[in-house]
Amino acid sequence: MPVVATWDDVHRLARALPETEEAERSWRVRRKPIAWERPLRRGDREALGDTAPDGDILAARVPDLGAKAALLADDPEVYFTTPHFDGYPAILVRLERIAEIDLAELLGEAWLAQAPKRLARAYLDSLRDPTGGTP
Repeated sequence: MPVVATWDDVHRLARALPETEEAERSWRVRRKPIAWERPLRRGDREALGDTAPDGDILAARVPDLGAKAALLADDPEVYFTTPHFDGYPAILVRLERIAEIDLAELLGEAWLAQAPKRLARAYLDSLRDPTGGTP
């Protein structure tokens, strides 16, 4: 079984992204949310019925509704949504079921979706050439 993620992993991975701030299990880049703890509310539980999870739930921003649909189709044991999030580019994650590597990818994509273009470009450039372009 793959190693699954914890809140400590969310904290570590999100804070590794440039200019990411954290407050009470909520992570933002320049005041735009990238991920947050999202316990289910009564309406969520009613809508999900017997499929409502009991564990910790992370909400994460996704680039668009197509990406959200792809995640939901790819791994419904990890990713889910509720009517509250219909039409909104965010996905819910059963934290105890997501592999750490998938969490890192999800948070990176969330960050890229919310970061200002210039900051995102500089970050991506630094990943391509960590030496800063000097030979």
